[in-house]
Amino acid sequence: MRIGIDVGGTKVEGVALANDGQELARHRVATPTSYPAVLEAIAGLVSSLESETTQRGSVGVGTPGFLQPGGLIRNSNLQCLNDQAPDRDLSKALQRPIRLDNDANCFVLSEATDGAGARPPTADPARLDVVFGATLGTGVGGGIVVEGRVLSGANGAAAEWSHTTLPFLRPGETSPYVCSCGHPGCIESFASGRGLAGAYREVSGGGESLDAPEIGRRVASGDDKIARAAFELYEDRLARALAGVINLIDPRAIVLGGGVSNNARIFSRLPLIIESYTVAKNLRTQFVQAKHGDASGVRGAACLWPNTP
Repeated sequence: MRIGIDVGGTKVEGVALANDGQELARHRVATPTSYPAVLEAIAGLVSSLESETTQRGSVGVGTPGFLQPGGLIRNSNLQCLNDQAPDRDLSKALQRPIRLDNDANCFVLSEATDGAGARPPTADPARLDVVFGATLGTGVGGGIVVEGRVLSGANGAAAEWSHTTLPFLRPGETSPYVCSCGHPGCIESFASGRGLAGAYREVSGGGESLDAPEIGRRVASGDDKIARAAFELYEDRLARALAGVINLIDPRAIVLGGGVSNNARIFSRLPLIIESYTVAKNLRTQFVQAKHGDASGVRGAACLWPNTP
């Protein structure tokens, strides 16, 4: 049995998976505000899942931020995790090895394992299988899976893609807000839900402020020209961001999750826009929506460990 724990800003969720991916049990608690309490919440979830299933499992944990090898969590929007070593501390508390990775990495691993990004039988076996994933929500996360394994990188910071400057930035184009990373013009500030809201303010001349879900609803209804123009601007910026990914790692599939990805038009529009920014043409890269939705992160955390015999 494999246990996955997903540490989010509002909840900590745990799931127990059988070797075939079947969900055996699931529990969640509110996210505490202190580091010791977060550790206690995770340990409590593991205990509850093992009690319910009467099995002992491996434990994988997904968190915001990234863990530097042999070091500490960096760049987490859950501030109490920064400069801490939860893998070491949880291993001690649970008396077993722990695998910990960025929550977006876990999202992509889940989708590449048995979700929307799973390798199809028709894929060329001579090519390394590469899947990229991005979560488009309040913030923007990214992850890379190569041949079924998360690419963490030498510093643990692979796919901190959203905190680099938006490719093909145009003269006078500025971020709608200042991201916590401190880099002006970063991808997250353009491609997040708040970035979509900023695009609406930009197109409307600042007259009306709408959040991302409302913009999506107005676009779907077809009655709001400003919302449609704002979404087109957002899609172009997202295409530029993902074109940089294709130009660098050329993935077989790009899986999108998070609230903004629920706007189905993105998946038909991106292929029409993105080739104007990519070196390759007649792209084979597939753009797909996450199959497991909000459960991808916690399932991917469990998948940080291989199946047991």
